[in-house]
Amino acid sequence: MYEYLIVGAGISGSVLANLIAEKLDKKVLVIDRKDHIAGNCYDYKNENNITVHKYGPHIFHTNSKKVWDYLSKFTKWHYFYLKSNAVIEGNKVSLPFTLKTLREVFSPAMAERIENKLLSAYGYGVKVPILEFQNSSDEDLKFIGKYVYENVFKNYTMKQWGLKPEEIDPTVTARVPVYISNDVRYFQDKYQAIPINGYTEMIANILNHKNITVKLNTDCKELDLNNFKSIYYTGAIDEYFDYKFGELPYRSLRFDVQTINKEYYQNTVVTNYPNDYDFTRITEHKYFLDEKSEKTTISIEYPEAFEIGKNERYYPISNEKNNSLYNKYLDEAKNNKNLHFFGRLGDYKYYNMDIAVERVLELFNNIG
Repeated sequence: MYEYLIVGAGISGSVLANLIAEKLDKKVLVIDRKDHIAGNCYDYKNENNITVHKYGPHIFHTNSKKVWDYLSKFTKWHYFYLKSNAVIEGNKVSLPFTLKTLREVFSPAMAERIENKLLSAYGYGVKVPILEFQNSSDEDLKFIGKYVYENVFKNYTMKQWGLKPEEIDPTVTARVPVYISNDVRYFQDKYQAIPINGYTEMIANILNHKNITVKLNTDCKELDLNNFKSIYYTGAIDEYFDYKFGELPYRSLRFDVQTINKEYYQNTVVTNYPNDYDFTRITEHKYFLDEKSEKTTISIEYPEAFEIGKNERYYPISNEKNNSLYNKYLDEAKNNKNLHFFGRLGDYKYYNMDIAVERVLELFNNIG
């Protein structure tokens, strides 16, 4: 009955299902072992009429007009810029670290002196990796690089990844910038927004096609895979092959969701805690869609190790050893020309939502 099976009803699987159903006019079965669609983008309305992002904050952002136009067929948008805080030395300051943060952290005289040196050395509107400051002969510029590393990056990364500083890949540190700008947006992409009725409704609209059937609470092991012309699998590639070469490591997250009996808990949607406590950040969900309520809902986010059967896979731990293990599974998959892996778990790559969609649009071009 179905030529195509897609395992996973998240954004990757749903977009591919829609393209096959619409452009090829073929019947597609989409299965997911969760009890809901939308994968880790899933959101829901709680008892206070607040839209909660169950698996952590999701803000769609992209520079790709192609991706923006495609998703805009399935939702109207609530235009939204993420402006987050971080608690540094007991004070809430703007993040990423910009000229504004500089003035929030240091005395006016010190902030002005460092700002002038940054502008003179690098110019305005430039993102300078913190390791680059260590090559400077200027003590103030060396200081600011070390300050951001110690107060913004180091402890947050240790919590997030469960690693000691010496175990952190220097190339990761090299990507952490000081943004010599007064632009306090966390992202600078051309298009930034949240689906006006939430991600779950957007994914439901993508899947709403006469050629698509969705079955939840369904594992692909329950099906006879020989009945399908092609299988597109967004789940964990190592799990599909019963971990025959070993387990691919991931980091996971635990969320402590609380209802607070006041209108607002914090002054922005996300506050990061790089140095204090065991959690990394607190998200206040009503800010996403500017929802009004007498109470508010927060999620306190605790990073933790992924354990099979206990929690969700969130972040692939990308390094040479793990990528080599992934390639063994990819080589195994090539023995079955009708089986294709994609998405965050299938590709063993962390994807922003727009990159996930872009990957599927490219993948579809190879489907005949």
